[in-house]
Amino acid sequence: MKILVTGGSGLVGYAVQNITDNYEHEFTFLSSKDCDLTNYEDTKKLFLLLKPDYVIHLAAYVGGLFKNMNFKVDMYEKNTLMNCNVLKCCHEIGVKKVVSCLSTCIFPDKTTYPINETMLHNGPPHFSNDAYAYSKRMLEVHSKAYQEQYGDNFVCIIPTNIYGENDNYNLEGGHVIPALIHKCYLAKEKGDNFVVRGTGKPLRQFIYATDLAKLIMWVIESYHENDSIILSVSESDEISIGNVARIIAKEFDYEHMMLFDDSFSDGQFKKTADNSKLISLYGDFDFTSMNEGMKKSVKWFIDNYEKCRK
Repeated sequence: MKILVTGGSGLVGYAVQNITDNYEHEFTFLSSKDCDLTNYEDTKKLFLLLKPDYVIHLAAYVGGLFKNMNFKVDMYEKNTLMNCNVLKCCHEIGVKKVVSCLSTCIFPDKTTYPINETMLHNGPPHFSNDAYAYSKRMLEVHSKAYQEQYGDNFVCIIPTNIYGENDNYNLEGGHVIPALIHKCYLAKEKGDNFVVRGTGKPLRQFIYATDLAKLIMWVIESYHENDSIILSVSESDEISIGNVARIIAKEFDYEHMMLFDDSFSDGQFKKTADNSKLISLYGDFDFTSMNEGMKKSVKWFIDNYEKCRK
């Protein structure tokens, strides 16, 4: 079957590219250079040309805490346009299945933990990323609307924080791990302190991008439910931002120069996700450990420093 991957040049798209040899499918990886998904006519023209059987919708306008706080209009409008256009075009050309990527950061701010798939719309998201969160929530609402009105097989996955090779390492706009990797690299180059914004106390679950790519293909081939599913490591693998920074500093042999700047906001303290639905359907999945995944991620960044996104 023909599988089209939007956001194909990003973090997760890159991970999917690296496992295609394990599958007997024809993959096409779409980047922003190939099509402006915020433009409906351009999107439809490309989808009619490619005629995919399945679509993995990863494309999104994303960023870390400070980008989410400072560019809310962009976060909402660009993501909403992309999502609407992709789903509409998939329906119009008769795509057999669409798997769209959400995020655990879009869950309610005030909630009980761990969060599960049924709790997505149980209250407002954290103010720091509410524009992005509401746009992503509407992607799930939109997918279910196509299920209910037309019987389309449009489902959503909800991964926890993703990290790995080929991320966006922008110091201001990138997510926490790639931004910290880049910051530690520069600090060591200059002999400066490795400064981590915030207290380092917030907790997160991180999933290595290659693990997520494998689980996405499982959802494409073997997940037959209509409801969204959380793709995550277990609760016991939750880790503080401070400890993540220490693992990064250790990879650079720069632990002795790390310090925290608590004048910056921490954002949401925790977003603990329940992966019991995944485990009940998939069974035991061999997740990559944070130490192993970070070793690979830092090495890739150093080896590709001149050409990576930053």
